[in-house]
This record gives sequence, C-alpha cells and structure tokens, in this order.
Amino acid sequence: MTSRERVLAALRHEPPDRTPRDFWAEPPAWKRLLSHIGHADKDRLLDDLGVDVRHLEAPAPPERAVGGGVFQNFWGERFIYNSTPWGPMREDVKGALADANSLAELEAFGWPSPDCLDRSQLPAQCHRHEQCALLYGFADVWQRPALVRGWEDMFLDMAERPEWVHFLCRKFTDFYLEDYTRAAEITDGRIDLYLVISDLGTQRGPLISLAMFRQFVAPYLKEMIDRIHSLGGLALYHSCGLIRPFIPDLIALGVDVLDPIQPTGPAMQPETLKREFGGQLSFHGGIDMQNLLPKATPAQVEAEVRRYCEVLGAEGGYILGPAHLFQPDVPPENICAVYRGAI
Repeated sequence: MTSRERVLAALRHEPPDRTPRDFWAEPPAWKRLLSHIGHADKDRLLDDLGVDVRHLEAPAPPERAVGGGVFQNFWGERFIYNSTPWGPMREDVKGALADANSLAELEAFGWPSPDCLDRSQLPAQCHRHEQCALLYGFADVWQRPALVRGWEDMFLDMAERPEWVHFLCRKFTDFYLEDYTRAAEITDGRIDLYLVISDLGTQRGPLISLAMFRQFVAPYLKEMIDRIHSLGGLALYHSCGLIRPFIPDLIALGVDVLDPIQPTGPAMQPETLKREFGGQLSFHGGIDMQNLLPKATPAQVEAEVRRYCEVLGAEGGYILGPAHLFQPDVPPENICAVYRGAI
C-alpha cells in the first residue's frame, strides 16, 4: 500500500498492511530530534520513520510584539515565549479582548479575512507528497475564541452574555468555512483530512457541561464537519482531556477521527474506547505525552505502542501518533521508539 492507501483503508475500518502513522511536534522538539539524527531534512526524517500523513501549510501573517514580552497573532491570541534548551515554547496569556466591556467592542476588533492566509504553495505541497495522506488546517470554533476573550471571561460570557460567545464563535467558524473551501479548490479536492480543534476536557473531566457544549460548540462544529464532508474530506477532531461524555455527541455531529485520545483515566483507555465506539469512529494518537514519553525507556515506549496498535488498530480504525505534539522534554530516542514499535 502507499501511505495514502494505508491511511484511507484504516479510516474505512479495513485492515491496512500495517498501522498508519502520523507525526506532530513543537518546533523545539523538532530541533532536538533533528540534532540527534544529524541532519535538518524534515521530509527525509518522516520518510525514515514511516510516517504516512503530511501536514499542509498555508502561512499566516506574522505575529507582533505588544509590549512586556507579549506577542499577538492575527486572531488576537496573546502569548509569551518560555526558554528551553532547544528553543522557545509558547505559553498563552489573556487575549486581546479580555478587557472588552461591550459587544460593540468585540464587533469593532480588527477581525482577519480568509485572504490573510497564503495558500499559493498548497498545490506544490500536494504534488511533493502525492503518495501520502494529506491533512490541512487549524480550524477552531470555541477554544481559540476563548483564548482571544480570556478563559475566565469566556466562561462568564457563556452564563451571562451568550450573544458575545456566539459572536466570537461565528467569526472563527465563518473564517474557517471559507479557508477550507479555498484550500479544497486550489488543491482540486486532494486533501484527505481537515483538522478541527476545540479542547473540551481537563485531566479530570469536562471543561463545560454537555448543555453548554450543545449550545455553544456543537452548532459551529456541525457546520465545519458538514463543509468538510461536502469538500470530499474527513473531519479529524482534536480535544485534549477526559472527554468521554462528549463522544456520542461528536459521533452524531459527524466526526470521523478523534484525536488525541489522551489517556487521562479508565474512560479514555484504548480498550474502553475501541469497545464502546470502535464501530462508529476512528482514532488518532494516544501515546502518552505526560509520563510515558518523557520518562520511560525506549523499550517501554515500544511496548505501549504495540498495545495501541493491537487494540485500536484491530480491523483498522487507528492512526498512530502521540497524545499531543511531541514536546521538547521527550528524549529523541523515545520519539524514534514510537515508530520502531509500530506494527
């Protein structure tokens, strides 16, 4: 099988020739890994690891400094950079609209247009990776609006000013509906997977109630998923945390692949998820980023990878990957062990 055939077979719940693989990493983790490998060619490294998915890139406007060591991106998310031995890591702070006192202030903000993304190189990227499954996007319909607003303010808005929340979610959703449509058009429908993000869980349980999810997240998520399907793609939905209570709703909304199945407790273990939802959903990721990958031996990592491949990958329905982007505290030997342990 080609890489693309392998991924698509697994997502049809057909047994592939081996478990398909994906790779996500923070920039400092990339730097550390490439230094360990001894070259700077990312595509060569992904080929050597047998990675089957390539992530297409449409550059966004550059971030800008807003003072006090704080930076702001084109959406109004704000963040600082913390130093690591392998480069800076982003840490979010309150966004540009955290001090807004009226809906009029939200409306007057300098909202971006889908024109701001440079999609001109997408066809060339598709051609370069024509044998791979292709993933596009970074759409978010609730979490990143909350970062712009500030988490505390967003939670208060949901209870006291719901129209503010709907305004913010509408802005992001409309942007990404158009972005994904343009990306599909310029690539002649070649994109296989489109990413949609909104973290719904903490380590111990949901961030919001099911009722609030259905009011503030689900309608916009449904629009994104319907558009993705109309473009001929599959919807890969990302949420960290213990999100078991949301999974039936996510399936009903049309999510095709759930990422990253963070192993936060018994409800998020691969055996449980496969037994309860394996016939209705595919899975992506899951290899523990908090304890296993930073602290275990390569042999222990390989054993856990085999477990996930055997359980979640039985009769297809699984793409191997970490439970979050590889972080810079993960030894390069353990990243390599993830792919060496795959079956």
